[in-house]
Amino acid sequence: MRVARPWTAAGIVAGGVGLALLAPAAPAPAVTQTHKPLPLERLFDNRAVSDDTRPGDADFDGAGASLSARDLRAAGWTPGRDIALDAARLTWPRSAGARPDNVLADGQAVRLRGRAGALTFLVAGSSPGGPGAGASGVGTVRYRDGSSTPYALSAPDWRAGPAATRAVALPHLNTPAGQRRETARLYAVTVPVERGREIASVVLPKDPGPAADLHVFAVSPRRPGYGWTGSWAASTAGYTKVGPWTDQTLRLVVHTSAGGPRVRVRLANTFAATPVEIGGASVALQASGAAARGAPVPLAFGGRPGTSIPAGAQVFSDPVDFPVPADANLLVSMHLPGAVEAVPVHSQATQRSYLSAAGSGDRTGEPGAGSFTGTLTTWPFLTGVDVRGGPGSVVALGDSITDGTKSTQDANRRWPDVLSRRLRGQREVPAYGVLNAGISANRVVADRYPGEGVSTDTGGVSAQHRLERDVLAQTGARTVVVFQGVNDLRWGSPAEEVIAGLRSLAARARERGLRVVGATIAPCEGESLCTADADARRSAVNAFIRNSGGVFDAVLDFDAVVRDPGHPARILPAYDSGDHLHPGDAGLAALAESIELRKLVGQGEPGGSPG
Repeated sequence: MRVARPWTAAGIVAGGVGLALLAPAAPAPAVTQTHKPLPLERLFDNRAVSDDTRPGDADFDGAGASLSARDLRAAGWTPGRDIALDAARLTWPRSAGARPDNVLADGQAVRLRGRAGALTFLVAGSSPGGPGAGASGVGTVRYRDGSSTPYALSAPDWRAGPAATRAVALPHLNTPAGQRRETARLYAVTVPVERGREIASVVLPKDPGPAADLHVFAVSPRRPGYGWTGSWAASTAGYTKVGPWTDQTLRLVVHTSAGGPRVRVRLANTFAATPVEIGGASVALQASGAAARGAPVPLAFGGRPGTSIPAGAQVFSDPVDFPVPADANLLVSMHLPGAVEAVPVHSQATQRSYLSAAGSGDRTGEPGAGSFTGTLTTWPFLTGVDVRGGPGSVVALGDSITDGTKSTQDANRRWPDVLSRRLRGQREVPAYGVLNAGISANRVVADRYPGEGVSTDTGGVSAQHRLERDVLAQTGARTVVVFQGVNDLRWGSPAEEVIAGLRSLAARARERGLRVVGATIAPCEGESLCTADADARRSAVNAFIRNSGGVFDAVLDFDAVVRDPGHPARILPAYDSGDHLHPGDAGLAALAESIELRKLVGQGEPGGSPG
């Protein structure tokens, strides 16, 4: 859109870009290229960040507005800082606030090396006329063997884009007239690449036209975590007030699915506006309550005992030798040395965890339970436990029924837990880890939690908006079971809208190489929002799931498993928890026991079948 682009001439590529999101590998098309691909920072031609004392020094959007360097520092996004987003490691530009820090996409060739399952771009769209619709275009991934594939990249507008999918949100805009209170956002957008093929370079999309610019701050291959299996996971459902917690230790209880000889944990500061300091962390086997079986094993982060997690980002601990049994309870402890007033949280843990008293300091190394005088029924910060080795994982994407609402607390009787035990006890198919990505009250197509700010709503952003983080970025993900939609229907969504959402989820997951298994929606007559109209729309959605024409690789008929044969609109009384919406322990076990395990396995894997 703009004329002045000082470094644009370096690495411009023209033509040869198809329109498909990911086409079969093909010989590289003929291009006109004046220079070899360059590192992204050599192509920077736009300055997005200004010092707050000189707010007119940068021009992000062509109208003089820019990001606040102070706001970025307050979020932990300091120049040169590695920011881990959805399992990709991106570097915030070292030049931010002083020199050009992003490139306006216009066909530049970016040097990039490595094998990956996907590429993640840190991007935003802008428009000189004010908040806009964002920017998009088609670029090309070039491989070392001379082949290439096109990709589609869309960058939401930095002022008007959705809160639910942003990487970071900042509270101000800088302008030549001074600072203005208005939210600015940046986004991490991931696109598929050919698995196993070594990347040589990435050609950015051409200029999207006079109405918008597509800004690229960073790009990185996202490696699929070879050699690791996800053993436990929880999805961040909201951002809620706590305490404040000051100089305290959390001791969180989690239940493994797969076992392995080494372990690492994932901590996430999702939805946050400020960084969080982790003073220390450890892992241990649970004896009982907050007591460990033996001395907890300390965890490190980049060789250090603690770490700071920027707003919106995540961090993996360094791998540590620690034999993790399958089907066992772990204690993951973390010390919070500073004052913490709000946390990203999974609210419905159905599991008691523990908290030391205010000012009690770092208790992560203590095997005993004496210091842990408080209890929690949530999982703050902790989103994953991975083990070394194993065949990969199945992800259960769902709502409160998958989350385990109304199951027995501390008993691990959620249907994904029962499925995990089934997988451990057989040899017909791989003994996958099982990752629970259920969120109570969650919907397919609408956000409950808006994705920004402190809120009491912990229903999460929609499955559409969390698919990348909670499924596609999970360690070792091989298959996803999609069991969701009842909350959309209970709150009035048309069947066609839910069907379109399920189609989108399945297409995106399959595009990234996952096997997608659809599960029919269980009945709920007798619950206040489960009207006859809602049930009619449920029947329409279930008819689609059962006969989707190939949208799903396989189908699990959970509706048929738990419904009352004499009254199909309601749950069989023996399976009903009592609220007519959630199955109890027996119903959840029936769901897991009904799964034909071969349906979880793709062709070419041991036990695989066409589905």
